[in-house]
Amino acid sequence: MVSRHSLGTARRALFFVLFNLVFCQVEHSWAASFHISPFRIFLSAKTPNAVLTLRNESSEMLHFQLRVFAWDESPKGQPLLSATEDIVFFPLQLVLAPGEERKARLGRTVPVDSSEKTYRLFVDQLPPPEKARGSQHESGFQHESEVRMMARVTIPIFIQPNKQVTEGRVEEMAMRKGLFSFQIKNTGNIHFLPQDIRISGFGVAGEAIFERKLNGWYVLAGGLRVYELDLSKEDCFRIKALAVELKAANLTVKDRFHIPPGACGQ
Repeated sequence: MVSRHSLGTARRALFFVLFNLVFCQVEHSWAASFHISPFRIFLSAKTPNAVLTLRNESSEMLHFQLRVFAWDESPKGQPLLSATEDIVFFPLQLVLAPGEERKARLGRTVPVDSSEKTYRLFVDQLPPPEKARGSQHESGFQHESEVRMMARVTIPIFIQPNKQVTEGRVEEMAMRKGLFSFQIKNTGNIHFLPQDIRISGFGVAGEAIFERKLNGWYVLAGGLRVYELDLSKEDCFRIKALAVELKAANLTVKDRFHIPPGACGQ
């Protein structure tokens, strides 16, 4: 019989695999056919513009379209995208011959604020026009997925404040029927990206019982992220306290939670 902990771990692992397929953050060749850099863009009062470089590393002509959205995150880590005119870019579409490299230029149209503004630049690979026409001719119509996108890379854009503060804390720790939940709150004015989130369980004498690692994702300025850990009954009844530790660049957040009576259920 599969435990709740195993199912929960599997679901979370599957979510992050699928999510990262869409929100790619690494600077490398996509499917060995094209290369994009940089993989993150930072704008500021001193840097109002930036350049994105695309290189065709395939033997075929490649077509791309660019779009930009304002970007926020839900407490569960789901991306919230909305139309924006804060970022302008040119060109809107690119066609690259084999081995060709081209640049797209972008810039901010809004002033720098006291808190970081965040966006996502979508780079969608499009099928060649002749293939799209062939698909339409054969089927009588074109599917949107066939015409609009083959591969997608999304690049975060940050408009950073003049004075940057990286701060965070652990909030709302609770245990109900063996399910431990807590929030990571960004109390600073710029984002942070957790590199390591550890939850450690300790026994009556302070001895270490277990340690779990959770996947991290962007916590944007002023935002929060909800995390959950489903404990087995065996582990839950053995521990008396849980410690949460988050590490990100220039930030370490720690807190401790003492297990109240009845928190593990029956």
